[in-house]
Amino acid sequence: MHYLLGIDDTDNLESRGTGHRVRQLAGWLAENGLAEPLGITRHQLLVSPQIPYTSHNSSACLSVKSRNSIDLWEAAREFLLRESAPGSDAGLTLAKWNSINKCTVSFAQRAKIVVLTMSEAEQTASHSGIRCEGLTGTHGGIIGALSAIGLHRAGNDGRFLWLPGLRELQGKYPAGEVCKLGHVDRICSLNNWDVHSKSIVNIGEWARPILRDGKSILYVEKKNDEWHIIPREYIKKLSN
Repeated sequence: MHYLLGIDDTDNLESRGTGHRVRQLAGWLAENGLAEPLGITRHQLLVSPQIPYTSHNSSACLSVKSRNSIDLWEAAREFLLRESAPGSDAGLTLAKWNSINKCTVSFAQRAKIVVLTMSEAEQTASHSGIRCEGLTGTHGGIIGALSAIGLHRAGNDGRFLWLPGLRELQGKYPAGEVCKLGHVDRICSLNNWDVHSKSIVNIGEWARPILRDGKSILYVEKKNDEWHIIPREYIKKLSN
């Protein structure tokens, strides 16, 4: 069964960010045979003086396949309670892929432009049959955690922090090999032309596919007859 886990606000000013923590969670679930991680996306939410956040107010979604939602939930909950930083306001959500409805997607899209409340998050999760719990501090992380699964499910927001095999790739590869080894759906130019599978792509140091149309898309540009990942700041601009 395909599930989405939403996680937010596991960090403090001295600790590593939520994205790092979710990558650790993915590895821990896999090592213990509890889930097969499929990908992790980062989603930028509204930055406002009314919203407490550590650095950027982003949340993360972990996509997995798992046979048992109860074990998956308990394991993720245990991990975050143990690993979340002191002073954090960690939130956790869990939903079946096919059960994420328009109500959840609408809530998530609103979280990018308006200030939402914990009560709204709890009501949305309850009406949509989504497991939702604040684990540490004020529990305010449930807003971002719910938003993460809605935005990931909608398929047109954020960027992949992790895909199986992608971070291990270094150097130059044919585009087809990048897709195969790094589980990337498409490699294309900024004008949306697909790169030929035999064309060489220089992976560089910051390959972060963007989530578009439900697919992981790695955007590249041509330099000296070779394809390179577009600059980091451009990736951030496109994915925020």
